[in-house]
Amino acid sequence: MKKTLIIGVMTLTAVAATAQRIQTVSDKVDCGKVIYEHPVTAHFELQNKGGGKLQISSVHPTCGCTSVEYPKGPIPSGDSFTITATYDARQLGHFNKDIAVYSNASDKPYYLTMTGVVVEEVIDYSGDYPFMLGDLQADVNNIEYDDVSRGECPIKRINIRNNTDKAVSPVMMHLPNYLMATVSPSTIAAGRQGVVTLTLDSRKLRDYGLTQTSVFLGAFPGDRVSPAKEIEVSAVLLPSFTQLTESELANAPQMRLSTETLDLGSFAGKKKRTGVITIENVGRSTLDISALQMYTAGLKVVLNKTSLKPNETATLKITAEAKRLKHARSKPRVLMITNDPMMSKVIINVEVK
Repeated sequence: MKKTLIIGVMTLTAVAATAQRIQTVSDKVDCGKVIYEHPVTAHFELQNKGGGKLQISSVHPTCGCTSVEYPKGPIPSGDSFTITATYDARQLGHFNKDIAVYSNASDKPYYLTMTGVVVEEVIDYSGDYPFMLGDLQADVNNIEYDDVSRGECPIKRINIRNNTDKAVSPVMMHLPNYLMATVSPSTIAAGRQGVVTLTLDSRKLRDYGLTQTSVFLGAFPGDRVSPAKEIEVSAVLLPSFTQLTESELANAPQMRLSTETLDLGSFAGKKKRTGVITIENVGRSTLDISALQMYTAGLKVVLNKTSLKPNETATLKITAEAKRLKHARSKPRVLMITNDPMMSKVIINVEVK
């Protein structure tokens, strides 16, 4: 039994930039997990965008384990055509197969690529999909990268399922420059599962502390952005104190909190609830609070001082708003970034009913 993947023609990217004759949606198809000795076929949909007829002279895969099919006759201007590549899946493990396309569109070949991993058995994600992101189901709609150091590239995964009656080619939209996303397989059949992999490049985060954004999961390239497809993403970048000497550590600031969990009780019909936390510097040098941020909407904070000399105290007032917290996706928390080497990151949990 063959596993078939289809990439439809949507937003087009040039294959031959100089000739401007061949265009395609994507030059790479991720086949996902393929069962051992069950050949998988990738379909590459292309189009002749030139003013004359396109002639494909030959198509060469990188090895004999991959066979190809392509149109042999001339392709009129504006017509679409398909190149298929079938991998025999006779070797376990990851595969990356290039297919060189020779034509009169360019003196150089253009390479199509099919990738995937051959396994003895496909084990699907067995958990729940409690969130609907447009037509797709997902196991989460909120991603958090905690305790990230500069230079790290942590990975998070979102399990998704195609809830429609036709194949989809999911795409992550509105990605900031510090996030990269891949979807495997590239095309997900009706009722089948896939995985979105989100990689954070911490080198591109501008500031220490909390960075938040929203990305959107579309069912196909060019899909519309809407709140129903939103995934909230947060990252906490921490300062590094690895270069401090023993003497510097001994003379560093040291923060002490009256509590790291602020229990505000119940709203009990009130619109707001407020509590206070005391911050004390019991160290030997000045304590600086460089960032004070909220993970969720519905919290307000007031700090009476951000720089504390040894033995000085400050008060942090936190107010929770019932109406806005009602729609929060994550738990109400406040983040502090300080120059205390032992408490550079402090999370204050806010409990309110």
